[in-house]
Amino acid sequence: MITNDNRKNSHNIIDHIFHDLLPARGMTERPEQVSLSHLMLDAMLDGSIALCDAGTGIGKTYSYLAAGTAFLRLQTFSGQKFRPILVSTSSIALQNAVQNEYLPFLSNVLIAGSVIDEPLSAVIRKGKPHYVCDQRLEQRLGQLDLSKKNWKAGRALLSLREQLDMDAVAHLSNYDRERVCVPQTCDCGQKDCRYLTFLDECNSREYSFQICNHNLLLADAIHHGTGRIPILPEACAIIIDEAHKLPETARQMFGTTLETQDIQILIRSLRREKFLLAAETLAELSAPLLRMMAQPFEDSRSFKGFARLLIAPARNLHIIQKQLYGLLKPSTYSQLKKLSSTMALFNEDRPDLMFYAMEDKRGGTMLCAVATDMTAQLRSTLWNGRSSVILTSGTLAVGTDFRRFKEETGLLADGRVIESVSDSPFDYRANCLLYLPLHPPELTSSGYFDELAAEIAALLDACWGHALVLFTSYATMSAIKERLSKMSLPWTIFTLGRNAVHTTQQFKASPGSVLLATGAAWEGFDFPGDCVSLLVIPRLPFAHPDALKEKKRAEYPNLRSFIRAVVVPEMQIKLKQGFGRAIRTETDTCVVAILDERAAPGQRHYEAMRAALPEMRETSSLEDVVEFIYQVKDGSYFSHENTSNV
Repeated sequence: MITNDNRKNSHNIIDHIFHDLLPARGMTERPEQVSLSHLMLDAMLDGSIALCDAGTGIGKTYSYLAAGTAFLRLQTFSGQKFRPILVSTSSIALQNAVQNEYLPFLSNVLIAGSVIDEPLSAVIRKGKPHYVCDQRLEQRLGQLDLSKKNWKAGRALLSLREQLDMDAVAHLSNYDRERVCVPQTCDCGQKDCRYLTFLDECNSREYSFQICNHNLLLADAIHHGTGRIPILPEACAIIIDEAHKLPETARQMFGTTLETQDIQILIRSLRREKFLLAAETLAELSAPLLRMMAQPFEDSRSFKGFARLLIAPARNLHIIQKQLYGLLKPSTYSQLKKLSSTMALFNEDRPDLMFYAMEDKRGGTMLCAVATDMTAQLRSTLWNGRSSVILTSGTLAVGTDFRRFKEETGLLADGRVIESVSDSPFDYRANCLLYLPLHPPELTSSGYFDELAAEIAALLDACWGHALVLFTSYATMSAIKERLSKMSLPWTIFTLGRNAVHTTQQFKASPGSVLLATGAAWEGFDFPGDCVSLLVIPRLPFAHPDALKEKKRAEYPNLRSFIRAVVVPEMQIKLKQGFGRAIRTETDTCVVAILDERAAPGQRHYEAMRAALPEMRETSSLEDVVEFIYQVKDGSYFSHENTSNV
């Protein structure tokens, strides 16, 4: 039983952690971080659903880990059955950081401070495609002559005999990953199977924290909601970090998706089983669709543009399924059956479904079908009262308004919801300057691209490069890259394409360089220090119309109310995400230039733009930009000049 004294003691522990223990290790004491941790603990104690918008630099990870640790400790002292804290994130990078950096450091601090007796333990849980199937690995190795294979890829494949998690192995090809991963139907039954042993350990050992991604979290919630065997152990509290990604993940999990690899994997499986005519026919009929899906994703490209290319391969799959029934291996026939039903679904006229296109992990296009009311499924699975839930991100709210996020996630009328906005501790007035040109390039002008390129070049000159330019379309990015490349600018110009990791590493290693980017670059990339001292946003990030927007539009009495309630808030959230690339630490300094004529003072979206961003100085003068840069940068900033364009 949790008493008032126990509750008070738990809050005292949080104060002790942030006021005494962490500052003793050199960490800055931040009132916003402490308050956030107290609120998160209260939510866990009360069984609430907490929406926590935490500005950059708050340190929300330590806030929820400290609250979770205090809650776990309280369970132990109250004699309750052990249940772990479940932490869900959108990225593998954050999962690894929580397990290998945040938790070990916090654990050492708490043990040294006599708050806990044993180290905090954590395990990362992933879906089957991330792990090695021993049986399939040996089959794959038996098929290969490793002396003829790239030595790095061959060594990576051999290392899987010792490494279960394929994400930990460098140079492993996607082709090999697909061949040796645990299949969706895992039925080898081998007692010494490393994957099954790992699952047993995850579910039997009392890990303090179980860490997963949003997909696995929702898959487990679906299992609970449908009475199937749970994937994850029952948790005493669920923490959803990077929670702004949850709605899109839910649309994928509760719907049906089609990616290029789904088709390519089946073609390879058919070839491997020597059904060459079926494989080549499917490859030929799917080629136009695959080419279009592999092109850089554009918001303006609708699902209808892909639909006509689905007809031929869908018919072919139906024929193959009939002809090869009973002739294929069960796993291959399962792939065939699933792909055939998916393609057939995308060719149906289903008023209960919405069909749309979105960007996949490779920067291409993924086709999606989702039920018109996804929120009902979220309410019946994730928000069904099993435990308290903490949802946190830097972009859940616009100002203090969470309405858009609550609408998307089915939380609008949930009485358990509490809300919290923690402002960033960064001094944006001193460290950031907002530049809005007096005469911004106008999109309707015939010389728009030339004017935009000239404006960007002038800003690069004022800031000595060190720039990230965030576009809302690949077409505009390509047009500006072409024009900037012809100007013989003294800075290396990178374009963020498919190999994002390699490009960002080059960008960071080239002082003064310029990175042109779009798509996923609006969030999730960190450029601390002087690397990004100029952030240019040519257009406000309004989403293009799609099936989801059309469905939402029907719920509002007129277009104006729809724009005000949905379109503008979504733009503001995306703008906040993009702005977050500018200032990553307390000492970062940056000029943020928004070149959209609709964001100019007195124009229709100026107030919405300013409401989405922190309070900072504003100017329309390039001379002010130059003066700001010379004020906030030291001499080393101006000593780098790059002379090649790529």
